Amino acid sequence: MIDSYLPLIWAGIIGFGVIMYVLMDGFDLGLGILYPFAPDEEARDVMMNSVAPVWDGNETWLVLGGAGLLGAFPLVYSVFLPALYIGVFLMLAGLIFRGISFEFRFKSRKNRHWWNRAFCWGSAVATFAQGAVVGAYIQGFAVEDFVYVGGALDWLTPFTVLTGLGLMAGYGLLGATWLIMKSEGYVQAWAYRITPRLLFAVLGVFAIISLWTPLVSLEVRERWLSQLHLIWIFPILALVCAGLLYRAVKRQQEGLPFVMALGLFIFTYLGLIASKWPVVVPPDHTIWDASSAPESQLFLLVGVVFIIPVVVGYTAWTYWVFRGKVKVGEGYH
Repeated sequence: MIDSYLPLIWAGIIGFGVIMYVLMDGFDLGLGILYPFAPDEEARDVMMNSVAPVWDGNETWLVLGGAGLLGAFPLVYSVFLPALYIGVFLMLAGLIFRGISFEFRFKSRKNRHWWNRAFCWGSAVATFAQGAVVGAYIQGFAVEDFVYVGGALDWLTPFTVLTGLGLMAGYGLLGATWLIMKSEGYVQAWAYRITPRLLFAVLGVFAIISLWTPLVSLEVRERWLSQLHLIWIFPILALVCAGLLYRAVKRQQEGLPFVMALGLFIFTYLGLIASKWPVVVPPDHTIWDASSAPESQLFLLVGVVFIIPVVVGYTAWTYWVFRGKVKVGEGYH
């Protein structure tokens, strides 16, 4: 009996890991995207110091989600990696560059501008690649008998370029609202100023993608038309979060903008999941089709039951220890 529920359990675990990664590492990447536009070098110090204690722990969720996907749904890897290999490589390369820049920037004086660029471009490339990969999943790709039969650059289309740019704006929004919560003075004032612009950019891309998606994916269009009474709730809730975010910024509130930005992302991703569920490999292969043996899933589940509470625990503890404002001239390094 439990065998039939294991794919559902693992889909929930991996979905949770992906959402946690987006939420926890999104603002981190967003700060890197905003780096060139910061008022001055001291503001950049504040931006980097605000995430210095937590950035590497945030990426634990990426490793956990990737490892879980390989163990629970190996056939997804056999299709997705050949189809998205270049996009995934760019994402990992960007994460490596920005990770190195975290440590070297604080030690370098003469060449600090190069590490600033590495942090910015690494964040931008990693974010764009993530968005393009999500766009490729939405539009689908050529698959026959669980074998990818398309070309190396089929994932890069005008639609995926838009989703990549949209995610850059979205992560920038997360970064700006995080900075509102963690900074003060002129740095916080700058974050207040740019947040509405980023919000409008995100909503603009959101509207275009919503109109474009039914044209690039027949499966999504059929799902939207047949289950509109269920799926509409997610974009409505996302728009509510956007409205509350805008009002909170206008009222100069500090914590609520970041919470509402997180809500905007959560409901957008839930809407994406609802649009594709339970298909995991194009065009119509479900999570049950792509699952590994029940014995393998059950064996892995025993370990994950212990790992996830530990990861959640130390993540919450880290954020609690390093709570509060990051001031100009001060930091955790």
